[in-house]
Amino acid sequence: MGGGDFCSKLGTGICQKLKNSSENMEQSFNNSISNSKIGKYFKLQARNTCFTTELRAATATFLTMVYIISVNATILSDSGGTCSVSDCTPPYSNQTTTLAPPDCKFKPNVGYDQCVSKIKKDLIVATAVSAMIGSIGMGIFANLPLALAPGMGTNAYVAYNLVGFHGSGPISYETVMAIVLVESCAFLVVAVFGLRTKVARFVPRSIRLAGAAGIGLFIAFVGLQDNQGVGLVGPDSNTLVTLAACTHKDVITGACTGGVMQSPTFWLGFVGFLITCYGLMKDVKGSMISGILFVTLISWIRHTSVTVFPDTPVGDAKYEYFKKVVEFHKIESTLGAISFTNFNRSEVWVALFTLLYVDILATTGTLYTMAELGGFTNEKGEFQGEYIAYMVDAGTSIVGSTIGVSPIATYIESSAGIREGGRTGLTAILVGFYFLLSIFFIPLFSSVPSWAIGPSLVIVGALMMKVIKDIEWNNIKDGVPAFVTILLMPLTYSISNGIIGGIGMYIALSLCDYGVGLFKWLIKMKNMVSKEQNQVSATVATDRIVEVL
Repeated sequence: MGGGDFCSKLGTGICQKLKNSSENMEQSFNNSISNSKIGKYFKLQARNTCFTTELRAATATFLTMVYIISVNATILSDSGGTCSVSDCTPPYSNQTTTLAPPDCKFKPNVGYDQCVSKIKKDLIVATAVSAMIGSIGMGIFANLPLALAPGMGTNAYVAYNLVGFHGSGPISYETVMAIVLVESCAFLVVAVFGLRTKVARFVPRSIRLAGAAGIGLFIAFVGLQDNQGVGLVGPDSNTLVTLAACTHKDVITGACTGGVMQSPTFWLGFVGFLITCYGLMKDVKGSMISGILFVTLISWIRHTSVTVFPDTPVGDAKYEYFKKVVEFHKIESTLGAISFTNFNRSEVWVALFTLLYVDILATTGTLYTMAELGGFTNEKGEFQGEYIAYMVDAGTSIVGSTIGVSPIATYIESSAGIREGGRTGLTAILVGFYFLLSIFFIPLFSSVPSWAIGPSLVIVGALMMKVIKDIEWNNIKDGVPAFVTILLMPLTYSISNGIIGGIGMYIALSLCDYGVGLFKWLIKMKNMVSKEQNQVSATVATDRIVEVL
């Protein structure tokens, strides 16, 4: 029975009364919280928001970034974590030895695979716990609607560049966690003494605005890819990226081998995209959530072409795990896995400084972008809670290193919640509680498909582009660095690269101005000296004439 039929039977007046009663109850509930100590602490009225709006914003933020629970764990577990050759079990490829060969980690081995599986479960919980602590801390102490979690980019650097696939890199997992701990402590010192804030304020306004647009393109690009999105773009050996959404692709390269634009999951994600866009057009609250839930619920149906549980051994295993619904896993292998024994190696210090500068630049850029988007900044680029926000970010990274995850970052997906009206720390606290619940419902939350998350990332990226209008494009000194910032973020797949490139270009153009100014000053000084010399010469000549006379 439709809503119209229901109202026609009960009467329009009754329906209107029910609607008004519901709205009055909600308003009364919000007013009571806004006038309470909690409401006054979080400044709900001052920031023109209410509890239900904050709850809706938190839900949007969490559903947009929930992918990090499984994605971060998958990336970090690729390093093998604390697993080693000793975890390998017979039979080995070389039947003549009873000792595990070094290459047993890179070949199918029951013992090693079981160890990696356990590491992954540890990291799923560790990811959720660190996100919970960071988000709640940001909400309570900084009163900002920003969610935190292990950062994308730094986790890949840790897993693939430092530890290496299954421990094939130059540094062990335990040593890398020690590096993250030291880097986080250094980060905290920088934040406590206010150095990070001062450094951030040296960033020109055009770069900060361009950072918002660049990050928008970056997350939209993520949403269009196959790993964390709808799969519309894919790799190409000639053009690097190309149109994809294909039904068949190369297992090794990921390139399309057939069925371009025929992927059913892409079209399902596209429907979710349209649902969200239509809701935003009509100013429907919770539009982001609607699109994500629609796609996710359909994808949970088995034996369809869009299911997240295909009829394969892997799909069957995922479905059996999904059916558990509730499962609690205690962190064991990655808890306290820290070692300082190899800190005398140069690779360790290179990694430490790399993580530190990436953390400072990327997180600072994200914080200021989110503050600009939420309208928290003043004319000087300052915003309430920034000093505490930096310390919360650094402090959470310290905690994260002790349970085995890469540096924590403020997430750009927080923009989804800001778009839904989140303006206070209640949004971040509620996101933290969602992550707390996810610890017990990992089978459900880890089963949200990428093609449900991708559309929302694209929409958030589109919404973040509006700041471009405030950049002074006619001023080359502002326009070119801003363009470089926007361009490099998606094309180099790095927020920090975009910020570094934009600032570098701004400095280079400023040096040109200084150089021209210095040249003009030198010419002026030369003319002044020449004039004085001429005056002296004329005076001497006059004196000589007088002497002769």
